[in-house]
Amino acid sequence: LYLKAGDPLRVYFIQEGEAVPRGRKFNIAGIYETGVGELDRLYVIGDIGVIRKLNNWETDQVGGFEILVKDFKKLDKVGKKIYRAVGYELNAKTIRDLYPQIFEWLGLMDMNAIIILVLMVLVSSMTMISTFLIIVLEKTGMIGILKALGARNGRISRLFLIQAGYILTLGLLWGNAVGIGLALIQKKWSVMKLPQDSYYVSVVPINLDWLSIAGLNLGTLIVCTAMMIIPSFIINRISPIKAIRFQ
Repeated sequence: LYLKAGDPLRVYFIQEGEAVPRGRKFNIAGIYETGVGELDRLYVIGDIGVIRKLNNWETDQVGGFEILVKDFKKLDKVGKKIYRAVGYELNAKTIRDLYPQIFEWLGLMDMNAIIILVLMVLVSSMTMISTFLIIVLEKTGMIGILKALGARNGRISRLFLIQAGYILTLGLLWGNAVGIGLALIQKKWSVMKLPQDSYYVSVVPINLDWLSIAGLNLGTLIVCTAMMIIPSFIINRISPIKAIRFQ
């Protein structure tokens, strides 16, 4: 409507059983923006007293109640409980029922995040396996000498797994330092922007859940270490005589 704060606005209300709409004059006190076009285009926040007068309501009558749920995971459960409690003459809908497209989009984002995390863990695992094999090939002579001195394959494998675990832990520390540092910068200064029409937010939101970060690091460490156990069996196939001869 090309209006701004402070402009006058005349609104017409269509009443049931009346041929001529009722007009009321308002002044725009402010313009809000949620980032969700479905809300910004359809809703006006105004004085409920005007609606009560137009509809001949009592001073305690309203068109609906909004109930906030602290635990969003219990949204559907609470919604069903309220639906059963209000009776047949009233209706109760959750925010998920009113705007399913938004939650479908959020679910898609969550799925993308899971796929990206799985791919990152697989890539890091392949990288660690390659690093492990390079270390073993570089130390083939040392492996032959240790075997000649009586060292068992299992003990030698543990030595290389400990070394690979040290490299992996060091990489996790550096990765966490860089990643968390960038996240804190984004959280404080909002450096990375987003097209609000597509993503419903103007900047990349940051939520640092330290328990999830710790779990992700621990899971990465366990998965990558477990995947290095298989290539560690290559140590069993190294002949001490050939290893020492070509040292």
